[in-house]
Amino acid sequence: MDFFYSIVRSFTAGGVFMFPILFTGALAAAITIERYVTLSRMRGRNQRTWSRVEPAIASGDFDKARELVSKDDSPIARMVGMGLALQGAVRRREDVEKAMQESMIEIVPQIEKRTHYLATLANVATLLGLLGTVSGLIHAFAAVATVNPAEKANLLSASISEAMNCTAFGLVTAVPILVLHAFLQSKTMGLNDGLEAAAIRFLNAVAARQAARAQSRLELVQQAASAA
Repeated sequence: MDFFYSIVRSFTAGGVFMFPILFTGALAAAITIERYVTLSRMRGRNQRTWSRVEPAIASGDFDKARELVSKDDSPIARMVGMGLALQGAVRRREDVEKAMQESMIEIVPQIEKRTHYLATLANVATLLGLLGTVSGLIHAFAAVATVNPAEKANLLSASISEAMNCTAFGLVTAVPILVLHAFLQSKTMGLNDGLEAAAIRFLNAVAARQAARAQSRLELVQQAASAA
């Protein structure tokens, strides 16, 4: 309880800029929770979808893969579904790859949205702490200039306490936000890397299927030529 009361005393002694810093920290916490839950769910859905679709793609059963992704709205299903939509219509790997890249352009911003706000909020918390420091120092110099000597010491110490508490609270708020920002960035990059890896595996499977078909046609042609 003493620790709690000391925090309350430090907060009340920090001046009016403590409230904007507190709001900034609360907003950052809300974004962090929302992003963590969303990214964790995306990761789980992508893993479950890929575990079902990959065997069908590896075996060349693209019709089954289309059926599986059509019933799924995960990011990886949307990306693979775009490639599967063109797999039977075009022969060039580059065309399928471009279609999947276009779907990635739509998916990646949804994965990365709001995470970059955390870096901004960390800077805002630091600057608000600095602003509170300046405000406290202004009050300190005003106290020295205007009050009688008997009250100068008390007012000066209160103003300096306001400045230091506001600075400390701004830094205490900003540092965890930066750490959480780095953590969420790593999760975001992991999702993006997973999508890219799935796209490469899909394209390799398509290329292998096309090569097998071309080899089969060549063998049929050779058999027909030898029979003639």
